[in-house]
Amino acid sequence: MSARTILMFLVMVLVGASLRAADDPLMGTWKINVAKSKFDPGPAQTKNIRKHEPLPNGVKVISDVDVQGERQHFEFTATFDGKYYPIVGSKQRDEVSFKRIDAYTIESINRKKGKVTTIGRWMVSKDGKTLTSTVKGTFPDGQHVDNIHFYEKQ
Repeated sequence: MSARTILMFLVMVLVGASLRAADDPLMGTWKINVAKSKFDPGPAQTKNIRKHEPLPNGVKVISDVDVQGERQHFEFTATFDGKYYPIVGSKQRDEVSFKRIDAYTIESINRKKGKVTTIGRWMVSKDGKTLTSTVKGTFPDGQHVDNIHFYEKQ
């Protein structure tokens, strides 16, 4: 096989993977709808904007959250393989694991210092306009959490 043929094949594979990722309903920018969300315990977030960028079989998440005037910025890159990946900037967790349940649902497990803290699900509506994120568990400080966040695609 010639070098040109191999190069064209690789380009076609990468373009195909990019097109599939672009069709992923999880990807894009999401803004929290505070009024529809449940924060247990409070206080409620006043801002939460997340950007989900596609990766081959995974996602890069960039998030900016405000709670009572305190801003938190965190990022991580993870594939949907059930392995743990580092989170930079989060006070409540330092690792995340993702498994894709179906095209619209992701299961997440968060850990802090090797201990599971919270388990969640990200569920995108069939029309791709809303994302519901549930988080249940116990934060590292011992505080129980049972949150439901509703996001709207921007």
